[in-house]
This record gives sequence, C-alpha cells and structure tokens, in this order.
Amino acid sequence: MLAEGTKAPDFTLLDKDGNSVSLSDFRGRRVVVYFYPKDSTPGCTRQACAFAAAYGEFKTLDVAVIGISRDSVASHVKFAEKYGLPFILLSDPERAAIEGFGVWQEKKNYGKVTMGVVRSTFVIGPDGVVEKVFPKAKPDTNAAEILAYLRG
Repeated sequence: MLAEGTKAPDFTLLDKDGNSVSLSDFRGRRVVVYFYPKDSTPGCTRQACAFAAAYGEFKTLDVAVIGISRDSVASHVKFAEKYGLPFILLSDPERAAIEGFGVWQEKKNYGKVTMGVVRSTFVIGPDGVVEKVFPKAKPDTNAAEILAYLRG
C-alpha cells in the first residue's frame, strides 16, 4: 500500500459517463481517492452514501472525491443513480490504479483466503503526493474521519 509522502501514481480510467478521468487532471488541488470492493454491497453502499452526505463540505473545502472499484461503467451508473452519488466513480477492471496504490491484497473471509480490494482511502495533496492514508477504512466513519483530517 502506498505510504504517506509517496508520489501517487497517475491513472486514467473511465467514469460512469464513459469519460476518461486522470488523477493528473486534479493537480493543484487536494483529492480524496477511495478504493472499495463492489458497488451496491452493504458496506460499500454505506460508505458511498456517507461521502454523498458530506459532499457539500468536500466541495466547500475544494477537495475532489473519487471512488474506484473493479465494477463496470454500467454498474457505476446504476449505483450512482440509485443512491444519488454526486462524486466521481471510476471503473478499474484491469486493476491499474488498484494495484498502483497497492490495495489489491489477500483478504480472509470465513477462513478462506482470496485476493481483493482492501477498502482504503488516500488524501492526495495539490502536488500529487499522498498526504494521508486511511488503511482498512470503516464504511460508516471514513468520510467523517477524512473531513476531520482536512479541517486540521
């Protein structure tokens, strides 16, 4: 997993509208990039809705919010429409950003070991360097923790 003080790897992925979005598009401002396992699952939905509820505050602070998962563009469209998600959702089926940020890891579920996305959030500074890492982020408190950090 990327460490604080590391330059974030640039990526270009498709958003829910089929537009290419690159991390470098946000150079000059802070960006919250959060990785989550799957659209419309209980934890991922709670996390996305918490970011949606706090989105006005992120905008006030001029901080972009980007959610990334392996789900398809079509899945992101349904997810965003169903829950009114106002921020950017990016599709990473090839795991380019997921592996670049080091969040594709072994996970244990009911004693079974599999590979998957570890729910993690990164605050990236205007210079493209990782400011803060929230590893193993909790769906219900992640957005609030990030806002508390951003407010200082």
